[in-house]
Amino acid sequence: MRKVIVLKKEINRKEVQEWVKERFELSVERIREIAEANTAEAPFDVYFHCLADFILYVEKVYEMRQDGRFVQLTTKELAEMNRRFYADILPETEVWEGETGYEESYANPQWSTAMLGADYGSMMAWLVTEIRGLIPLAFQGRLADMTAINELFIEIYNRFENRIPERDEILQIIYWYVSDYSDQTVTGRTREKLDPALSFYRDIIMKADLTDLSYLYQYGEYISANEKSIAAYLNTLDQSVIDDMAATFVNGYVRGFELYKIDLSAKKNVQLRANIGFERVLRSTIRQFEALGLSVIVCRDAIHSINKTAGKLGLVSCSANPQYDYDHRMDKGLYLDKALCERIIGVTKSAYEQYADLAEDYAGPAWMDVFGETPFEPAAKEENIRLSDKQQKLAVRMAGQLTEIVNQYIDASAISFSIIAWPLPSIGDQFEAIMDETIKVNNLDNDLFRSIQQKMIDAIDGAEYMHITGMNGNRTDLKVALWQLQDPAKETVFENCCADVNIPVGEIFTSPVLAGTNGTLHVSSVYLNGLNYRNLSLRFEDGCVAEADCSNYEDREENQKYLRQNLLQNHETLPMGEFAIGTNTTAYAMARKFDITQLMPILIMEKTGPHFAIGDTCYSHSENHKVYNTDGKEIVARENEKSRLRDTDPEQAYFNVHTDITIPYDEISAITACFADGRQVDIIREGKFCLEGTEALNEPLNI
Repeated sequence: MRKVIVLKKEINRKEVQEWVKERFELSVERIREIAEANTAEAPFDVYFHCLADFILYVEKVYEMRQDGRFVQLTTKELAEMNRRFYADILPETEVWEGETGYEESYANPQWSTAMLGADYGSMMAWLVTEIRGLIPLAFQGRLADMTAINELFIEIYNRFENRIPERDEILQIIYWYVSDYSDQTVTGRTREKLDPALSFYRDIIMKADLTDLSYLYQYGEYISANEKSIAAYLNTLDQSVIDDMAATFVNGYVRGFELYKIDLSAKKNVQLRANIGFERVLRSTIRQFEALGLSVIVCRDAIHSINKTAGKLGLVSCSANPQYDYDHRMDKGLYLDKALCERIIGVTKSAYEQYADLAEDYAGPAWMDVFGETPFEPAAKEENIRLSDKQQKLAVRMAGQLTEIVNQYIDASAISFSIIAWPLPSIGDQFEAIMDETIKVNNLDNDLFRSIQQKMIDAIDGAEYMHITGMNGNRTDLKVALWQLQDPAKETVFENCCADVNIPVGEIFTSPVLAGTNGTLHVSSVYLNGLNYRNLSLRFEDGCVAEADCSNYEDREENQKYLRQNLLQNHETLPMGEFAIGTNTTAYAMARKFDITQLMPILIMEKTGPHFAIGDTCYSHSENHKVYNTDGKEIVARENEKSRLRDTDPEQAYFNVHTDITIPYDEISAITACFADGRQVDIIREGKFCLEGTEALNEPLNI
């Protein structure tokens, strides 16, 4: 039976550390034997030798970090080390002579299946991915986690000595590894997201010599040309510019608390999410948060497959290979069942109970996003692990229950957030000009937009529905039902959104009434969560997706799988959680000027036309918290028919999804407010704002 490493308070910590070290050393000794042995049957012998060599290289780096040799390495040596860690998952376009890259990597389910057979291929690719987690663990010095992974590898190898075991034997080992160690992995991940005392990443940001780019290799993360180039570029800027970039971000965070009348002084910790390479801005950001009395949490993305989610969360680098990430996005399908779901839910509950004080102190995330990476359209591979229909339902239910646990300990109505985005050098030769323009967009006049947007809200309030129609090939024809005001003097339907939680400025939004929201939403091309959707079409019936289609693949069934797994995130359907009118024509003009529309983040693009979010509303889990526009009117459209079930049937109330889909101005024929008495008020006509008092928004469109 597996001896799970559990670090309990009542055990002498020094004794535990010595015990873990002894187990780690024994595991490394055994792996050295495996690297030299020939006891595994072909074709698995080559596979295990490759993995053993990789583990031993990670162990070597771990020892170098422990004994001080690592800090003596040159930048060239550090870069070579980083390359060795990540070369096997790089795409073909990034492979150097003598390397095979991802196409011939055991981390690739397609290659692994071709080499090891259909029964074992995807499973063994999963093992490679879990073992790759040793890299960040070694840099952080997390010996207990490293030992657990080493022992998993040894246990599986032992089953292959002098025979080829049944597939179920290996599945059982993997299942119990995930289950047994969840006390360690899930609890550890919970703490990472809440505890500023875990300062490995923050210490690099605050203490490293940022003029020497070798600091980038201190994280153990993949370092691409983007990380090196953005760090070098930021080093050319005056400190005043850096501080202003950080201030835009931090001030937006503070305004979010002010807007929603939440007491920021009652909180102690803020979680920072960002990309490696932006350390100069991050250092200034941390100092500004600390000046507000907030400690800053900096963690990386999840390491173990049981903790991984659809998007990366924490301090991250640009992906070494988006196809690798895509191929492993449903790895939980290898082991997920009802019992394991219940175990993860139980462990999560215990973890939040253990860290309840940290959860109480949590103010919310501050997210510095990036854009400009090469657009990615994934290849569909039959060999990839997938969630079965039963597992999809289990995963959706588990996600909902985990969210409920989080909200028991972190009151959604007592926290806020802020998000901003900056371009990466990979956006092209005009990067510096795009950065300058992005700084301008992120600092547009809040008061001007608030005034113009209020005119729009005043014109729309009281309408029965909004009618949106497309042009120039866009087939949108959609009616969005609106809340009906009981007291128009004190209530409003739309939130007047400026540059606070969502930077840059520029939208009004509402939670639609689902009943009566009908029609078709169509976008010729859109990138959502890093994935492209071509000719995306959603048909709504009473506010919920009744039919979805796209043209990414020739095979319609493959398109349906793509939509179900990625857009609907394994839900049968999703409601329309938000309707908004974006007003940031300056951002729209920037995207057109530099021909980077397909590279822009949804954070900015949602402000460049009407957008529709499928999933939860913007007020998810905080519907009871009253919010007001600056004119003093309460925004009453904070729920819909789904979220109204939150007290009686929470599993049906929330979906843990909120995906914005934007139609650009030049594809909009009209956005019209339609009233019960037959009156109609156009907000946009033929791609231009036409309501009196909004004409200034058209100036960037006329250039």
